[in-house]
Amino acid sequence: MTREEFEASLGAATPPALQPALLALWRDARGEWDLAHKCVDTRDDALSMWAHAYLHRKEGDLGNAGYWYARAGRAPARGTLAEEFGEILGALLGP
Repeated sequence: MTREEFEASLGAATPPALQPALLALWRDARGEWDLAHKCVDTRDDALSMWAHAYLHRKEGDLGNAGYWYARAGRAPARGTLAEEFGEILGALLGP
């Protein structure tokens, strides 16, 4: 899937078949934070844990976000939420 296809899919009633971290971003982009969180809440791969950290950062729970950044092996994000979303999306879909 390309970024353009991802963005186009956001208007669909149901998500396409996506891996958990990408599905979390899809749900988040649609304003479905709780559903996004459920996508990665029990995942233990680095990209899902990074998405999990991002979601807690977006929520404003920086302590919990810090825990998930550490689990993902990443420093806490310093840029905007939109920048981090784009970074995660790029890691999942490629440039």
